[in-house]
Amino acid sequence: QVQLVESGGGLVQAGGSLRLSCVASTNFFNIITMGWYRQAPGKQRELVAFVTSGDSTNYADSVKGRFTISRDNAKNTVYLQMNSLKPEDTAVYYCRAGYTNWGQGTQVTVSS
Repeated sequence: QVQLVESGGGLVQAGGSLRLSCVASTNFFNIITMGWYRQAPGKQRELVAFVTSGDSTNYADSVKGRFTISRDNAKNTVYLQMNSLKPEDTAVYYCRAGYTNWGQGTQVTVSS
């Protein structure tokens, strides 16, 4: 079981930026695919981005060109840099490690 702790959420105006962080408690961080997901009220949880152990990345079409996922294996941390935020980015953002480990989420609210 991997414990994940997210941080960095908050309230920001449209066009602004936030950086989310997720710290994982595991000795195997460097070989785990890490992902960010989000869930807006009344909607299903959706993939935002993921980064593999080899630093390959993939993004949802809705965030391409605005969000960047990265990882620091020395710090057991995955980041999500979010720029040009839009009101439709408002959601609870969750970190995921592998297939079964989820963080508790951090709220991101973008005001228009």
